[in-house]
Amino acid sequence: MARPMLAQGLELAEPAHYHEFAFGIGRPDGMYILRYRVEDFLDMGSTRQDFLHQLYIAPHGMLAVRHGTDFGFVGPGEAFWASRAARHEVWASGPQTVYRVCLREPPPALRDLRCGATALSAEAGEAVVTVCRDDVAQDDGLQARATIVDGVVPLPARGDTTNRSDRGPALRVARELARNPADPRSLQEWAAELHLSGRTLQRDFHRVFGTSFARRRTQFRLEAAKVLLRVDSVATVARRVGYASPSSFVVAFRTAFGQTPGSFSRDT
Repeated sequence: MARPMLAQGLELAEPAHYHEFAFGIGRPDGMYILRYRVEDFLDMGSTRQDFLHQLYIAPHGMLAVRHGTDFGFVGPGEAFWASRAARHEVWASGPQTVYRVCLREPPPALRDLRCGATALSAEAGEAVVTVCRDDVAQDDGLQARATIVDGVVPLPARGDTTNRSDRGPALRVARELARNPADPRSLQEWAAELHLSGRTLQRDFHRVFGTSFARRRTQFRLEAAKVLLRVDSVATVARRVGYASPSSFVVAFRTAFGQTPGSFSRDT
């Protein structure tokens, strides 16, 4: 089947299972979405799209991203933006679902951003997920596009956890942990920065993520490690994701995935 005109020339990541959803093709406000089902690992490679702006979203996981010399992670309540003609790389470890939203016109708030992480509203994230169905009408898809472009804005400065527009303290902390999985601050230290009790912050982690602060931080660290193990040694990765020693990292990784980091690295 021929691909929509909006998507002609779009580089696709392989191997990955993906589905395509197109709305308003041929219109300036058209939108084209690729939904990837990532079982093991998704490597977009070095990507540049001269005609489309791109927004990458992982609603329930993390993305590792590189543009220029900048390398980092994009976590919950965030997306990665790449304007047209901006070369970038995106990786994701599975299992998770990743969405790649392609636009001809950029969101108003991102016109001056060439590449980088953005904040993503709950409404925009939900719109991306729900519009990716075969039974969605064109008008409904274009309405979802409006919700998406209105819901992406530049992130606050790194380390700023005081922005009350975020959806609760757990999400604000989680964003920082996703950007820097090695951050050593404890639950009590984060709570003090947010002028909360540790119990209140812990309760919000359970509300938002269904698990504790410690377990969510471990998940971030191990998700980041699965990406980094493809390019760095076990000892280097352990340090980069916040473990005091390679041995403690090996124990955590084997507990989570049933194999050692070294075995995982060799298999991939």
